[in-house]
Amino acid sequence: MTTLRYCTSFDTSHTWAAIMNLMPTLPLTPDELLTTTRSVRKRLDLTRPVPLELIRECLEVALQAPSASNRQGWQWMVITDESIRRVIGDYYRQAVESYLKSPRSATALFADDPERNAVQRRVGESVAYLGEHMGDVPVLVIPCISAPNLRAGSQAGLWGSLLPAAWSYMLAARARGLGTAWTTLHMRYEKEISELLGIPADIRHGALIPTAYYLGDTFKPAPRQPGRRPPHQHLVKTPTCQRWWSLEQPQTLTTR
Repeated sequence: MTTLRYCTSFDTSHTWAAIMNLMPTLPLTPDELLTTTRSVRKRLDLTRPVPLELIRECLEVALQAPSASNRQGWQWMVITDESIRRVIGDYYRQAVESYLKSPRSATALFADDPERNAVQRRVGESVAYLGEHMGDVPVLVIPCISAPNLRAGSQAGLWGSLLPAAWSYMLAARARGLGTAWTTLHMRYEKEISELLGIPADIRHGALIPTAYYLGDTFKPAPRQPGRRPPHQHLVKTPTCQRWWSLEQPQTLTTR
């Protein structure tokens, strides 16, 4: 098993040197990168090995993400050992089976909208496929963060110090011809997987990101629902201005 832990003690000179010597990336504009980094499930190449150095490069980029007070308390588990991947894959399969039977599954959403429900059914099918094949994916990445106590109330500061870096990892992977998927269903077995990997109890998982080369040519932006008027417009008042906010029209600013 290959396990990488990127902590605050990481050699930053090595980080910068690695960023300056990245492998060639795809010719994507920033907007193209952001809109074509899709959740890849059925199109992951389960037979082609992924160089660990390529994963390391993606993580070097991810470490440039923001974190609260510049704490950089993240840690990264990179699993390539087949036997360990199989065990994690089995936990994930069990979680997927339970999820797909639940009323909150993708296939159960928008049942009264035939067009949207058809999309949801396709999503459910791809989730089921990944559930059967998670253990076959050549690289599994688990971004983690130290959280001895998950406090009640807002946890935005905690997860906001990890999840942007996880997304940056996925963007960096896309730019290098790799496919990824954002998954969290394995959390149902977080304790068991942590014990399997030797992760201390105070280190919590943020996601499970399967990573592999993808099959096919490329990806395109997905259809999204148009902006809708929120239930209430919000008036933000300051001593000098008022601002109305609406999804259906540009913000207007009126000074006093």
